[in-house]
Amino acid sequence: MLDVRPLSDGFGAEIHGIDLAQPLPDARFREIERVFYNHQVLGVRAQSLTPAQFVAFARCLGPPQPHVIDQFHHPDDSNILILSNVKVNGEPTGLQDAGSYFHTDYSYLQVPARATTLYSRVVPTVGGDTLFANQIAAYDDLSDAMKRRIEPLRAIHHYGNRHDVDETSRTAASPLTGEQKAKMPLITHRVARPHPITGRKALYAVSGSSFGIVGMPDDEARSLLDELAVHATQPKYQLRFKYGVGDVVVWDNAALLHSATLIDPIDARTLWRITLLESSAAAAAPDVLSRTGMGM
Repeated sequence: MLDVRPLSDGFGAEIHGIDLAQPLPDARFREIERVFYNHQVLGVRAQSLTPAQFVAFARCLGPPQPHVIDQFHHPDDSNILILSNVKVNGEPTGLQDAGSYFHTDYSYLQVPARATTLYSRVVPTVGGDTLFANQIAAYDDLSDAMKRRIEPLRAIHHYGNRHDVDETSRTAASPLTGEQKAKMPLITHRVARPHPITGRKALYAVSGSSFGIVGMPDDEARSLLDELAVHATQPKYQLRFKYGVGDVVVWDNAALLHSATLIDPIDARTLWRITLLESSAAAAAPDVLSRTGMGM
Protein backbone atom coordinates (compact mmCIF):
# COMPACT_ATOMS: atom_id res chain seq x y z
CA MET A 1 0.00 0.00 0.00
CA LEU A 2 1.14 3.52 -0.73
CA ASP A 3 2.03 5.79 2.19
CA VAL A 4 -0.42 8.64 1.48
CA ARG A 5 -0.59 11.69 3.75
CA PRO A 6 -3.11 14.52 3.23
CA LEU A 7 -1.86 18.05 2.59
CA SER A 8 -5.10 19.64 3.80
CA ASP A 9 -8.60 18.74 4.93
CA GLY A 10 -10.03 19.51 1.50
CA PHE A 11 -7.64 18.20 -1.15
CA GLY A 12 -4.01 17.45 -1.87
CA ALA A 13 -1.77 14.59 -0.68
CA GLU A 14 1.85 13.49 -0.43
CA ILE A 15 3.10 10.02 -1.26
CA HIS A 16 6.11 8.80 0.69
CA GLY A 17 8.45 5.89 0.05
CA ILE A 18 8.62 5.92 -3.75
CA ASP A 19 11.57 6.71 -6.03
CA LEU A 20 10.46 8.31 -9.29
CA ALA A 21 13.91 7.68 -10.78
CA GLN A 22 12.93 4.01 -11.05
CA PRO A 23 10.43 2.74 -13.61
CA LEU A 24 6.96 2.45 -12.11
CA PRO A 25 5.25 -0.95 -12.53
CA ASP A 26 1.84 -0.51 -14.09
CA ALA A 27 0.00 -1.66 -10.98
CA ARG A 28 1.88 0.83 -8.80
CA PHE A 29 1.22 3.68 -11.22
CA ARG A 30 -2.51 2.83 -11.20
CA GLU A 31 -2.44 3.18 -7.41
CA ILE A 32 -0.74 6.56 -7.74
CA GLU A 33 -3.24 7.61 -10.40
CA ARG A 34 -6.18 6.77 -8.11
CA VAL A 35 -4.65 8.89 -5.34
CA PHE A 36 -4.07 11.68 -7.84
CA TYR A 37 -7.69 11.86 -9.00
CA ASN A 38 -8.95 11.59 -5.43
CA HIS A 39 -6.76 14.46 -4.22
CA GLN A 40 -6.08 16.64 -7.34
CA VAL A 41 -2.61 17.67 -6.05
CA LEU A 42 0.09 15.08 -5.43
CA GLY A 43 3.52 15.75 -3.90
CA VAL A 44 6.54 13.41 -3.83
CA ARG A 45 9.39 14.79 -1.74
CA ALA A 46 13.18 14.75 -2.12
CA GLN A 47 13.63 13.09 -5.51
CA SER A 48 16.82 12.98 -7.58
CA LEU A 49 15.96 12.91 -11.28
CA THR A 50 17.75 13.34 -14.58
CA PRO A 51 15.83 15.04 -17.40
CA ALA A 52 15.17 11.62 -18.96
CA GLN A 53 13.85 10.19 -15.68
CA PHE A 54 11.59 13.18 -15.13
CA VAL A 55 10.17 12.89 -18.64
CA ALA A 56 9.69 9.12 -18.24
CA PHE A 57 7.62 9.69 -15.10
CA ALA A 58 5.60 12.45 -16.74
CA ARG A 59 4.78 10.29 -19.75
CA CYS A 60 2.93 7.90 -17.44
CA LEU A 61 0.38 10.70 -16.96
CA GLY A 62 -0.18 11.55 -20.63
CA PRO A 63 1.47 12.88 -23.78
CA PRO A 64 3.82 15.78 -22.97
CA GLN A 65 3.36 19.01 -24.88
CA PRO A 66 6.29 21.45 -25.25
CA HIS A 67 5.40 24.99 -24.22
CA VAL A 68 4.99 27.63 -26.91
CA ILE A 69 7.84 29.64 -25.27
CA ASP A 70 10.50 27.47 -26.85
CA GLN A 71 13.54 29.57 -25.95
CA PHE A 72 13.47 28.07 -22.46
CA HIS A 73 13.04 24.44 -23.38
CA HIS A 74 15.54 22.18 -21.61
CA PRO A 75 18.50 21.45 -23.94
CA ASP A 76 18.19 17.71 -23.26
CA ASP A 77 14.44 17.45 -23.87
CA SER A 78 12.07 20.08 -25.27
CA ASN A 79 9.20 18.65 -23.22
CA ILE A 80 10.77 20.29 -20.16
CA LEU A 81 10.25 24.02 -19.69
CA ILE A 82 12.83 25.66 -17.41
CA LEU A 83 11.34 28.10 -14.90
CA SER A 84 14.11 30.18 -13.36
CA ASN A 85 15.15 33.67 -12.33
CA VAL A 86 18.84 32.72 -12.50
CA LYS A 87 20.96 34.59 -15.04
CA VAL A 88 24.32 33.54 -16.49
CA ASN A 89 26.46 36.32 -17.97
CA GLY A 90 23.43 38.57 -17.77
CA GLU A 91 21.23 36.23 -19.79
CA PRO A 92 18.16 34.43 -18.36
CA THR A 93 18.38 30.66 -18.06
CA GLY A 94 14.63 30.15 -17.77
CA LEU A 95 11.20 31.71 -17.73
CA GLN A 96 10.85 34.11 -14.78
CA ASP A 97 7.60 35.00 -12.95
CA ALA A 98 5.59 32.47 -14.97
CA GLY A 99 1.92 32.10 -14.10
CA SER A 100 1.80 34.40 -11.09
CA TYR A 101 -1.99 34.68 -11.33
CA PHE A 102 -4.71 32.06 -11.01
CA HIS A 103 -5.05 30.11 -14.25
CA THR A 104 -5.31 26.64 -15.79
CA ASP A 105 -2.44 25.36 -17.93
CA TYR A 106 -3.08 25.06 -21.67
CA SER A 107 -6.75 26.05 -21.36
CA TYR A 108 -6.02 28.10 -24.49
CA LEU A 109 -5.51 24.88 -26.49
CA GLN A 110 -8.11 22.79 -28.29
CA VAL A 111 -6.94 19.75 -26.32
CA PRO A 112 -6.11 21.13 -22.85
CA ALA A 113 -3.77 19.87 -20.17
CA ARG A 114 -4.55 16.77 -18.17
CA ALA A 115 -1.79 17.36 -15.62
CA THR A 116 1.26 19.48 -14.96
CA THR A 117 4.29 18.36 -13.00
CA LEU A 118 7.04 20.50 -11.50
CA TYR A 119 10.42 19.30 -10.25
CA SER A 120 12.06 21.71 -7.81
CA ARG A 121 15.81 22.16 -8.46
CA VAL A 122 16.75 25.37 -6.62
CA VAL A 123 14.56 26.67 -3.78
CA PRO A 124 14.51 30.36 -2.77
CA THR A 125 15.15 31.32 0.84
CA VAL A 126 11.68 32.91 1.08
CA GLY A 127 8.48 32.07 -0.80
CA GLY A 128 8.22 30.47 -4.21
CA ASP A 129 5.15 28.41 -3.24
CA THR A 130 2.34 27.37 -5.58
CA LEU A 131 -1.28 28.12 -4.69
CA PHE A 132 -4.03 25.75 -5.83
CA ALA A 133 -7.79 26.37 -5.81
CA ASN A 134 -10.24 23.46 -5.90
CA GLN A 135 -12.69 24.10 -8.73
CA ILE A 136 -14.82 21.01 -8.05
CA ALA A 137 -15.60 22.30 -4.56
CA ALA A 138 -16.14 25.81 -5.94
CA TYR A 139 -18.65 24.50 -8.48
CA ASP A 140 -20.43 22.35 -5.88
CA ASP A 141 -20.96 25.41 -3.69
CA LEU A 142 -22.61 27.51 -6.41
CA SER A 143 -26.30 28.22 -6.07
CA ASP A 144 -28.64 26.09 -8.15
CA ALA A 145 -29.59 29.23 -10.09
CA MET A 146 -25.96 29.93 -11.00
CA LYS A 147 -25.40 26.32 -12.01
CA ARG A 148 -28.37 26.53 -14.37
CA ARG A 149 -27.13 29.86 -15.76
CA ILE A 150 -23.64 28.63 -16.62
CA GLU A 151 -24.57 25.10 -17.74
CA PRO A 152 -24.87 25.94 -21.47
CA LEU A 153 -22.07 28.52 -21.57
CA ARG A 154 -18.76 28.22 -23.39
CA ALA A 155 -15.90 30.58 -22.53
CA ILE A 156 -13.59 32.02 -25.17
CA HIS A 157 -9.93 31.38 -24.37
CA HIS A 158 -6.65 32.62 -25.71
CA TYR A 159 -3.15 32.88 -24.28
CA GLY A 160 -2.91 35.58 -21.64
CA ASN A 161 -4.17 36.88 -18.29
CA ARG A 162 -7.57 38.55 -18.46
CA HIS A 163 -6.78 40.66 -15.40
CA ASP A 164 -3.40 41.98 -16.59
CA VAL A 165 -2.55 42.41 -20.27
CA ASP A 166 0.47 44.69 -19.68
CA GLU A 167 3.35 42.54 -20.97
CA THR A 168 5.83 44.43 -18.77
CA SER A 169 3.99 43.45 -15.58
CA ARG A 170 5.17 40.58 -13.38
CA THR A 171 1.59 39.31 -13.14
CA ALA A 172 0.89 39.32 -16.87
CA ALA A 173 1.22 36.16 -18.92
CA SER A 174 4.81 35.60 -20.03
CA PRO A 175 5.19 37.58 -23.29
CA LEU A 176 5.27 35.80 -26.63
CA THR A 177 7.06 36.71 -29.81
CA GLY A 178 4.97 37.56 -32.86
CA GLU A 179 5.64 34.10 -34.28
CA GLN A 180 4.56 32.45 -31.03
CA LYS A 181 1.38 34.57 -30.86
CA ALA A 182 0.48 33.43 -34.38
CA LYS A 183 0.32 29.85 -33.07
CA MET A 184 -2.37 30.72 -30.50
CA PRO A 185 -5.91 30.50 -31.98
CA LEU A 186 -9.13 31.31 -30.15
CA ILE A 187 -10.49 28.25 -28.33
CA THR A 188 -13.75 27.61 -26.46
CA HIS A 189 -14.38 25.37 -23.44
CA ARG A 190 -17.41 24.83 -21.24
CA VAL A 191 -17.53 27.08 -18.17
CA ALA A 192 -18.91 24.18 -16.12
CA ARG A 193 -16.83 21.35 -17.48
CA PRO A 194 -17.21 17.67 -16.58
CA HIS A 195 -13.90 16.14 -15.56
CA PRO A 196 -12.65 13.94 -18.43
CA ILE A 197 -11.83 11.04 -16.07
CA THR A 198 -14.12 11.29 -13.03
CA GLY A 199 -17.07 13.08 -14.67
CA ARG A 200 -17.38 15.52 -11.75
CA LYS A 201 -18.19 19.06 -12.82
CA ALA A 202 -15.77 21.86 -12.10
CA LEU A 203 -15.51 25.52 -12.94
CA TYR A 204 -12.98 25.55 -15.77
CA ALA A 205 -10.38 28.29 -16.16
CA VAL A 206 -12.70 31.09 -15.03
CA SER A 207 -9.53 33.04 -14.17
CA GLY A 208 -6.59 33.46 -16.51
CA SER A 209 -7.10 32.73 -20.21
CA SER A 210 -10.90 33.14 -20.39
CA PHE A 211 -11.64 36.48 -22.06
CA GLY A 212 -15.29 36.16 -23.06
CA ILE A 213 -18.32 33.91 -23.42
CA VAL A 214 -19.80 32.79 -26.73
CA GLY A 215 -22.92 34.81 -27.63
CA MET A 216 -22.62 37.20 -24.69
CA PRO A 217 -21.65 40.91 -24.79
CA ASP A 218 -18.07 41.45 -23.62
CA ASP A 219 -18.95 43.51 -20.55
CA GLU A 220 -21.56 41.00 -19.38
CA ALA A 221 -19.23 38.07 -20.04
CA ARG A 222 -16.32 39.61 -18.15
CA SER A 223 -18.58 40.52 -15.25
CA LEU A 224 -19.79 36.93 -14.98
CA LEU A 225 -16.29 35.46 -15.33
CA ASP A 226 -14.98 37.88 -12.70
CA GLU A 227 -17.83 36.94 -10.34
CA LEU A 228 -17.03 33.25 -10.79
CA ALA A 229 -13.28 33.85 -10.37
CA VAL A 230 -13.76 35.73 -7.10
CA HIS A 231 -15.92 32.88 -5.82
CA ALA A 232 -13.55 30.17 -7.08
CA THR A 233 -10.38 31.57 -5.50
CA GLN A 234 -11.66 32.13 -1.98
CA PRO A 235 -9.18 31.04 0.71
CA LYS A 236 -11.46 28.15 1.74
CA TYR A 237 -10.80 26.51 -1.64
CA GLN A 238 -7.03 27.07 -1.58
CA LEU A 239 -4.00 24.95 -0.79
CA ARG A 240 -0.43 26.26 -0.58
CA PHE A 241 2.33 23.87 -1.65
CA LYS A 242 5.79 24.64 -0.23
CA TYR A 243 8.80 23.20 -2.05
CA GLY A 244 12.00 21.62 -0.84
CA VAL A 245 14.91 20.71 -3.08
CA GLY A 246 14.01 17.69 -5.19
CA ASP A 247 10.27 17.86 -4.57
CA VAL A 248 7.93 16.84 -7.38
CA VAL A 249 4.32 18.04 -7.50
CA VAL A 250 1.64 16.96 -9.96
CA TRP A 251 -1.73 18.65 -10.31
CA ASP A 252 -5.01 18.03 -12.11
CA ASN A 253 -5.67 20.91 -14.48
CA ALA A 254 -9.28 19.89 -15.10
CA ALA A 255 -10.08 20.28 -11.40
CA LEU A 256 -7.96 23.24 -10.28
CA LEU A 257 -6.77 26.76 -10.75
CA HIS A 258 -3.21 27.46 -9.68
CA SER A 259 -0.91 30.43 -9.22
CA ALA A 260 2.80 30.90 -8.69
CA THR A 261 3.81 33.30 -5.91
CA LEU A 262 6.23 36.11 -6.64
CA ILE A 263 9.66 36.12 -5.00
CA ASP A 264 12.62 38.49 -4.75
CA PRO A 265 14.12 38.50 -8.27
CA ILE A 266 17.62 37.92 -6.86
CA ASP A 267 16.57 35.00 -4.62
CA ALA A 268 17.47 32.05 -6.87
CA ARG A 269 14.72 29.63 -7.87
CA THR A 270 14.70 26.97 -10.60
CA LEU A 271 12.12 24.34 -11.49
CA TRP A 272 11.56 22.01 -14.41
CA ARG A 273 8.01 21.81 -15.73
CA ILE A 274 6.26 19.29 -17.98
CA THR A 275 2.63 19.63 -19.01
CA LEU A 276 0.65 16.61 -20.23
CA LEU A 277 -2.32 16.75 -22.57
CA GLU A 278 -5.67 15.09 -22.09
CA SER A 279 -6.35 12.07 -24.27
CA SER A 280 -8.36 12.92 -27.37
CA ALA A 281 -8.95 11.41 -30.79
CA ALA A 282 -8.95 14.99 -32.08
CA ALA A 283 -5.69 16.01 -30.43
CA ALA A 284 -4.60 18.75 -32.79
CA ALA A 285 -2.79 20.75 -30.14
CA PRO A 286 0.67 19.14 -30.58
CA ASP A 287 0.72 20.30 -34.21
CA VAL A 288 -0.31 23.81 -33.17
CA LEU A 289 2.74 24.28 -31.01
CA SER A 290 5.31 22.12 -32.81
CA ARG A 291 8.13 24.08 -34.39
CA THR A 292 8.57 21.36 -36.99
CA GLY A 293 4.89 20.61 -37.64
CA MET A 294 5.61 16.99 -36.77
CA GLY A 295 3.95 16.92 -33.33
CA MET A 296 5.86 15.98 -30.17
